[in-house]
Amino acid sequence: MRESGDALVLLLAGGIGSRLNLLVGRRAKPAVPFGGIYRIIDFSLSNVMNSGLTRVGVLTQYKPLSLMSHIGDGSAWDFTGRTRGVKILPPRTGEQASDWYKGTADAIRQNIDFILANPSEQVVVLSGDHIYRMDFDAMISYHQHKRADITIGMMVVPKSEIHQFGAGIIDNENRIVDWEEKPKVPRTNLASMGIYVFDTQYLLRTLERDRSEVDFGMDIIPRAINEDRVFAYPFYGYWRDVGTIQSYWETNMDIIRENSGISPEEWEIRPNPEYGGRPMDRAPARFMPGSKVSSSLVSAGCIIEGTVINSVLSPGVWVKKGAMVSNSVIFEDCVLGEQAKVDLAILDKRVQVGRGAVLGHGDNLTVVNKQYPKHLYTGISLVGKEARIPAEARIGRNCIVNNEFNEDSFNGHPFLADGETA
Repeated sequence: MRESGDALVLLLAGGIGSRLNLLVGRRAKPAVPFGGIYRIIDFSLSNVMNSGLTRVGVLTQYKPLSLMSHIGDGSAWDFTGRTRGVKILPPRTGEQASDWYKGTADAIRQNIDFILANPSEQVVVLSGDHIYRMDFDAMISYHQHKRADITIGMMVVPKSEIHQFGAGIIDNENRIVDWEEKPKVPRTNLASMGIYVFDTQYLLRTLERDRSEVDFGMDIIPRAINEDRVFAYPFYGYWRDVGTIQSYWETNMDIIRENSGISPEEWEIRPNPEYGGRPMDRAPARFMPGSKVSSSLVSAGCIIEGTVINSVLSPGVWVKKGAMVSNSVIFEDCVLGEQAKVDLAILDKRVQVGRGAVLGHGDNLTVVNKQYPKHLYTGISLVGKEARIPAEARIGRNCIVNNEFNEDSFNGHPFLADGETA
């Protein structure tokens, strides 16, 4: 293996991620819990660690506190020592809000001093909000072999999805000869993964050349294709952008679906066991007499007295006697009361569902959320952090229950129709 420790990693983790709705109300998108014990950014950080790269700058912006606390000193991913480390890089906000990052290239430009302070042959630029496993060492070697100025991680996606991505047209040597940013009528289904390798000196020259170029996909890449050596690095494994409620839910379900291609354990993805509720320190999950569990992930500290079907449960979830949870993602320390039913829902931390309440009431999945029709449209309901669903309440499909919602919020009528927000 080539010695890869000289490469510098810049991890973009400042996006708002508004399509995740309540899940990003109090945290940055990369800090959203995922798959029981992880956060989304754990996948990117673990990939960096497993690739032998040791110097990382994490560019934050939107609601960074939870993310910063989670990363800490980087010791959970072995980023501590004389020649290794992780540095949190907030935007250089000064006199005006306009100093915040205007795009991916602008974010890197505002941190040129960090690049200069960490000399390297290559700079690897990543997004912190994707679920995948990738060997960046192999990508850097490929970049060097091609004598590329820029190498872009790319994979084939269905043409129905290509409008969400930058798309590249390549020749028989994988050199990118044309580029379409989020094309409405695509000519290719080869999508950018938002993973770049740059020769460091080339990157510095490019960023200084024209400060109006604020985004890689929109500005720098199309120009570079015409003037410089830009190559695609083909990727064939599992990769998901979890930027929507639907894709987030589907990717969680992939963890418990056979042969889906995702396996955090085999991928050697590390969480941070010292942050928050310290899930690794919790007692093993308990399955009480009469409990039933099928096709589910149940984390440490859970108590199961009822039924769990096709669901992902984070640490400390309590499913009481006669309660049922199905097709759902449940965050830490939620409590489902006796005889409660939760179906096709995502519950943020410390939600309490009262005795006999039904979340996911009825069979009509087609009434989209009235307030956020592009966020909730397949029947998934979303419950915010520390909300309390009163006993015997009925919550329909595609509903939103806001953070800290409680019994008084119903005004004596514990019913929420399909597509409503409370």
